[in-house]
Amino acid sequence: MNFVRQAIAYLLTVRNWTGPVGLAARLAEHLEYTAIALGAAALIAVPLGLIIGHTRRGTLLVVGTVNALRSLPTMGVLLLGVLLFGLGAAPTLVALALLGVPSLLAGTYAGVAGVDPAAVDAARALGMTETQVLRRVEVPNALPAILGGLRNATLQVVATATVAAYASLGGLGRYLIDGIKERQFHLALVGALAVAALALVLDGILAAAVWAAAPGTGRLRGDLRGDGHHTCQ
Repeated sequence: MNFVRQAIAYLLTVRNWTGPVGLAARLAEHLEYTAIALGAAALIAVPLGLIIGHTRRGTLLVVGTVNALRSLPTMGVLLLGVLLFGLGAAPTLVALALLGVPSLLAGTYAGVAGVDPAAVDAARALGMTETQVLRRVEVPNALPAILGGLRNATLQVVATATVAAYASLGGLGRYLIDGIKERQFHLALVGALAVAALALVLDGILAAAVWAAAPGTGRLRGDLRGDGHHTCQ
């Protein structure tokens, strides 16, 4: 287990966090790939999920799309992209974005479709347009499910973003690839630990966001009067 001690020592050494190829730089690259991929996935999945969830039309499209994309091998998509477009960020980001779409699409659709029909009917009875019903009633109530989908997508993309190293990019995957290639297994462990820690931090942040977005709690507004014990003085 000597390589475990070496990995811990590597993580605790300040100079290993600095420089263009230090841990801080690799972490920033990993977060950049993750953010771009999730942003692209959200641009596709969220509007589609909102429309289908609101209209209740195209449910089979959601099921088919989610199942099809979940069955795609990420490495296969990446290698196909490299063969078609060469090495670079584009093939990797496309593969990661495709990985994030299913969870976001399923979460958004399920959240909107699961809103209490009585609340939707009441909004329509008040004269709201379909856009207003979606924006003011369905989206606020569906927000925890949407964020839950984002949470699942983030964990998948963060873990899989290590494949960027296969396309000659950076990120924390460089420690895994280079460590195994050079038989410096403590570096591979450093990469694995860093990715796991990053995933846990992001998961904790998004779990808190899901908790705060629960409808009717007022948590997003910082409402402290819900328990009846706080009064204005």
